[in-house]
Amino acid sequence: MRLAFISDVHGNAIALEAVLKDLEEKKVDKVFVLGDLCYRGPEPKRSLELVQSINCQVVKGNADEWVVRGVAEGEVPGQALEMMRQEREWTYSHLSENDVGYLQALPTEIVTTIEGVKIHAFHATPNSLFEVVVPFAEDDVIQEKLMEREADLYLYGHIHTPYIRFLNGKAVVNLGSVGLPFDGLNQASYSLVDIENGSIQASIVRVKYDLDKVMDMLQTSDYPNKEFLVNVWRNGRL
Repeated sequence: MRLAFISDVHGNAIALEAVLKDLEEKKVDKVFVLGDLCYRGPEPKRSLELVQSINCQVVKGNADEWVVRGVAEGEVPGQALEMMRQEREWTYSHLSENDVGYLQALPTEIVTTIEGVKIHAFHATPNSLFEVVVPFAEDDVIQEKLMEREADLYLYGHIHTPYIRFLNGKAVVNLGSVGLPFDGLNQASYSLVDIENGSIQASIVRVKYDLDKVMDMLQTSDYPNKEFLVNVWRNGRL
């Protein structure tokens, strides 16, 4: 069984299209989406529609929560709050009432067993859409924050920095970001998981896409924070 886990599209429908094409070429059997679909990119609605077209399990991310109810004080650095609220308003204005309702109703975790392998997937941590667990966190932090439920495989998004780590015989995978990577490589990122006879093989896949087209689309729009996004896309990092 071949599974794909994707997250953090952030309104970058062109990057998502490239990933979906790659999934088709790799003959993926099942796809899971771990949140942050629309906010902070030039095509929020088309990104959401592409995710919905996969007909797969989707969980809510912090950016999806922001689209629904706004960015609260204390959730982002103070100097960024006003601009991020403007970006949220722009995103919200490009979605329908049904779109927002879809985001609001998303669950916060996926718990499933596939061919004997127990999987726990979520956006940031099982108990928070916002908490940050970095790749170099101490083992006890990983165990406390990410591995509270018994599973063989734990997957999450949120930090836009892909990695694979094994702890006490369990696999912990961060998917990176489809639309807004922070690890220095300006390519879409997702995780491919092959399960055979109860064994797991996990990998991080990087996919090139037409970055110039995305930047041109943003520059010709009335998006409120163009320079920031262009710099992140171009450099693959904050």
